[in-house]
Amino acid sequence: MARVEWKRMMRWASTILGRIAPGKAVRVCALLACWGIGALNPMSFAAENPVPPFGPGEKLRFEIRWSSIPAGTAELDILPFETIDGVQAYHFVLSATTNEYVDRLYKVRNRIDAYADEGMNQSILYRKKQREGRSKRNVLVEFNWESMEAQYSDAGKKRDPILIPPGTFDILSAFYFMRLSDPDDAVGFQRPVTDGKKSFMGKVRRIKRETIHVPAGAFDTVLYEPDVEHLGGVFEKSPGAKIKLWLTADHRRIPVRIASKVIVGSFVGELVSMKGVSQP
Repeated sequence: MARVEWKRMMRWASTILGRIAPGKAVRVCALLACWGIGALNPMSFAAENPVPPFGPGEKLRFEIRWSSIPAGTAELDILPFETIDGVQAYHFVLSATTNEYVDRLYKVRNRIDAYADEGMNQSILYRKKQREGRSKRNVLVEFNWESMEAQYSDAGKKRDPILIPPGTFDILSAFYFMRLSDPDDAVGFQRPVTDGKKSFMGKVRRIKRETIHVPAGAFDTVLYEPDVEHLGGVFEKSPGAKIKLWLTADHRRIPVRIASKVIVGSFVGELVSMKGVSQP
């Protein structure tokens, strides 16, 4: 597995170095070293997780609060496997809906569909249908692993493709990749991530282990803090922005709480119900 990833990284290196001026080669090689660590880190799905902790049929439902005000619901679903361009792929779905009260202030109806290969090595396709207030977006990110590129488009209007390193995930698939992590790893981990407009090394720090209570029950969890430095939107405009994520400390790695602190207030999502998950 490592040999295959190394060959793919070298092919990507040849591609990117062939497109830049010689004076920039040193800086790009330093970037390659950082990305290579993420792409070849020991948390390989095939090596460390012969049986994934999730699969089609899993459905997780969360209630969302803005400060102390009930704001809506969110669902994480895994749909049946699909074949995309000849590749068997996971189909992850994240949907978010504000409640009737918040609809009067700022109506949200968002859905993200993310596809990652069955081995959880990289993303295949990413779609986002965003309806927030008066804003509407229909985002598509296509991954071309032959040319090592990702291309972003909104409502059919395409941006120039960007180069991506081997093992890159979209943001939603990266979350599921995070669930493959070892709960006893005291350091955390990293992986290349892209939104189609930029590519960066996504980093997650392990904070501590603790028992928490949410509507779905009491859970032994591990608290993590993802790095929000490269995230845009409200995170980019919020000094001191943070995301905290609690995953169960067992092999299932179920997300039970997520909290964020941004310039417009604090948001908390807590697990209300779950279906299609294995026993602890």
